[in-house]
Amino acid sequence: MQGDIEKPKENPLGTENIYKLIVKFAVPSIVAMLVSALYNIVDQIFIGQGVGMLGNAATNVAFPLTTISISIALLLGIGGASNFNLRLGEKRTEEAVTIAGNTISFLAIFGILLAIIISLFLRPLLHAFGATELVLPYATTYTRIITIGMPFLIMTNGFCHLIRADGSPKYSMMCMLIGAAFNMIFDPIFIFVFKWGIAGAAWATILGQMLSFIVAALYLRKFKTAPIKKQHLKISGANLLQIARLGIAACFNQLALLVVQITLNNSLRYYGALSQYGSEIPLASTGIIMKVNMIFFSIAIGIAQGCQPINGYNYGAKNYARVAQTLKTALLSATAILSIGFVLFQLFPREIISIFGDGSEEYFIFAERFFRIFLFATFLNGIHPITSNFFTSIGKASRGMLMSLTRQVLFLVPLILILPIFYGIDGIMYAGPIADVAAALLGGYLIRKELKNMKQLEAQEEASNLLQTPIQS
Repeated sequence: MQGDIEKPKENPLGTENIYKLIVKFAVPSIVAMLVSALYNIVDQIFIGQGVGMLGNAATNVAFPLTTISISIALLLGIGGASNFNLRLGEKRTEEAVTIAGNTISFLAIFGILLAIIISLFLRPLLHAFGATELVLPYATTYTRIITIGMPFLIMTNGFCHLIRADGSPKYSMMCMLIGAAFNMIFDPIFIFVFKWGIAGAAWATILGQMLSFIVAALYLRKFKTAPIKKQHLKISGANLLQIARLGIAACFNQLALLVVQITLNNSLRYYGALSQYGSEIPLASTGIIMKVNMIFFSIAIGIAQGCQPINGYNYGAKNYARVAQTLKTALLSATAILSIGFVLFQLFPREIISIFGDGSEEYFIFAERFFRIFLFATFLNGIHPITSNFFTSIGKASRGMLMSLTRQVLFLVPLILILPIFYGIDGIMYAGPIADVAAALLGGYLIRKELKNMKQLEAQEEASNLLQTPIQS
């Protein structure tokens, strides 16, 4: 009779070819991240063409609010997905689904709270983010509208992490693509045909986000692992702590970006006023450069997020060799892609800047120099998100958080504050590559140490299996 008992179906995360799995999960994740970056890029292009340099500066000043939204989505989305996959690897399905349900509820609550806070303190926030008096009216108009869409932005991004963790990366990608397509079609219509200016770009953005949210929410009715029921949505403080513990590294990575954006904007405003460029040229051109860089950086983040369910499941199942292989492949892939970005940034900075509208010769001179200097070590930037996400996915949140803090907060922010004292606005540019190299060295050290640790765990597991074999026979 025992021979007739059906064996439980193996999860492909633990058995399928690693390279095929990475492609299956990382490509949709990369597309989703690129789409998220394109929301801002498309706005920047059409605003630059239709509104001008002050419009580009306004979106740069408003961008920290988007970063805050994404940080909340990552805190809950990555944290929920990581807990979900670890529990699946440990065969604790009911706990996994409860975590998924709680994640959905917390995403909705946090999104609504953030929108209320931003609406109440909008102008003080924009001043803190570096807005000048010339830029503030544009930034206020744009931000007041996109705040309406922030709960949908948070929920959609968080839902997509759960959808990917449930084994549907293509659906997750489709959620983001639908909203981005809407944004790209209606941006020029609202700006140029309806003559809504910067407000038109904001309306196209939030309507696209709402459309993505609807598509993502529909998936939750057919969750593959197990149905998500009302009792799974009932929030628990203990579950929030569990989710936050594994999502905090990804969240801190975004919050670190927020600190960098605010510090960078205010430093550019101050030291730009002391230079030949003035305050508005550095604010406008730097906003464009950082968002263009996000295209390539998003690919690295997408690879890291695509590997999260593979790493989480296999580490929970003690398949350490598969975890190591996934990590090494992710690092090589991200470095190769970011090296392409490095070449483009060094050879064609003016051509890239020109896509976002015209400007004075001083505007282009500053933008070219910032491109070439600040992003000189772009090819190393894949190490940082891959390492941070890797440690989070295997349940070592403290190391993931350390990597999230290093490049942005511990290295870049102090350099942005110190170097300009001696080198003026050029010091801000040189802060970028120095911080990138320092973060890459630390990440390499932590990865090497963890790979050695996993080899020891693998040897212990093999020894334990050998000891059990005679007993089973």
